[in-house]
Parts: sequence; C-alpha cells; structure tokens
Amino acid sequence: MRSLLYPICLLLLLTSLQANAQTVTKKLKQSLELQMQKTDEDDMAGTRGASVAWHPVLKKYYAAFAGNTAYPLAVFDEKGKRLNDEDLATMTDLRGLWYNTVTKQICGNGYDAFGWFTYQLDKNGIPTDVTDITDDMRQPNEQAVGTYNFTEKQVLFLGGSQVYKYNAKGIAVDSVVIHWGRKKADGPGEEEDPAFGHEDYNATSLIYTGIKGQELGFLNVAENQIELYDIKTGYLIKLLTLPETATAELSFNFAYANGTYWLFNMEERKWVGYK
Repeated sequence: MRSLLYPICLLLLLTSLQANAQTVTKKLKQSLELQMQKTDEDDMAGTRGASVAWHPVLKKYYAAFAGNTAYPLAVFDEKGKRLNDEDLATMTDLRGLWYNTVTKQICGNGYDAFGWFTYQLDKNGIPTDVTDITDDMRQPNEQAVGTYNFTEKQVLFLGGSQVYKYNAKGIAVDSVVIHWGRKKADGPGEEEDPAFGHEDYNATSLIYTGIKGQELGFLNVAENQIELYDIKTGYLIKLLTLPETATAELSFNFAYANGTYWLFNMEERKWVGYK
C-alpha cells in the first residue's frame, strides 16, 4: 500500500507546485463607455485621455484629457450618461485624477510644476473651480499620472521601473521596483535598471486596485493585457487579458475606477470600461 501511496502523493505535490508557479489569468469583458464631449475638429478638443475617477458618495465618474487647461473635463452618472455641458474644461494642465477618501474630494496632479489640486463642485457635482493643494513638481517626472492608494492614503506615480509613494503633503516616502512580467519565483531580471521603464508597457500610467497582493496594475501594450503586481515585492501576480477590440497605448489612456479597468479610445474619443 505504501508503494502505491508514495507516487500518488508525489504526483499531487508536483501538480500543486506547478499550479502555484503559474500566474492566474482572467479575461476581461467590456462593461461601460464614457463618451467625452467635442470632436477632433473642435477647438481645444484634446487627444489623450488622462484618467478616470469615481466619486462613491455622489455616484459619479470624472474623466479628463491631458495636455492643456482648456481641454475637456466630463462628469458622468453611474450608467455613463454625461451630465455637463460642452464647455466644461480641466482648468489645469491635468495628468492624474483620483478621489481622496480623507478629504472626500476629487483631486489630481498636473504637468511638471503644476502640482496637486482639488476640484470645487456645485450642488450637482459639476466642477466650478480648481484649488491648488501643493506647488512645484511633486512627482518623479513631468508627465507622471498619479493614482490614489486609499489603503495607505498615499499618491502613487510610475517613474522608470519604480512606483514612488508620496504622502498627503507631497513628500516621497518610499518606492518599490517593478519586475516587469516576472513572478517572485523568477527573481529579478539580469538587466533590470529601475531608472528605465520597459518598452512594452505604458510608461506614464499605473493603477491601484486595493486588492490585497494585487494592488498595482500596469498596461502591457505588446501583449494587450493588464498585469497586477504585489505592492510589497513588485512581482507579477495576475494577468487580465483584454478583448482584441481594446485600444492599448504606450502613454496615458489607462485608468481604474469603481472596480473597472478603463482604456481611452483616441479615435472615438471615449473611455471604455472592462471588468
């Protein structure tokens, strides 16, 4: 009997180890669209989507273009209906956009030395003004798109192959190196250099999911997939494959809000959500 049990147990052990070594994969499906105002022919229409934020109290999405203070900013209800008029603009040279769970406000970061800001909203949740939170550059590079870590109350930025963590005062307090496409069992790559990013991945944008052990997300443009990494180790944990119709870009056009992964379709000028 022992002679039979041993190979069976060994087989089960090897199967278990093999399963644990494989990265979990999930296929994403389109769930919602946020159609931005204006067309390519309109004045100050913008090209690249900066980010999407979700206000959990007002139940509204906020989406914006990157690149100019006069580019469109839009507000949508939870079903994707736009609530603002054609003239609503970002009012700042916006890059990142997030909901601050401490202040209960829609905040963001701007280009280079524009610093961080918060939007003042009217009774309908439409931004009417913008107020600076910090001045000077409080990010690793001029184009970095900030995202909010609501667990640690930090703002995160991607710079090269590192995720930089900033506290509420805009001071960098920590960082983690991202091991692109590598599991913990693989260890770091032989030619890794934290100062440089990876040519296959979106270089400006990252997302924070809040999922334990899968907190950080990055867009692999070459493989048309979103990859989730452990915020403590920087190693790959899960793959989220996108439909063939998804438009993945090497800069901007990538966000996460309300449990939804967002990609901006520049040709159709809309954010497409996937779950």
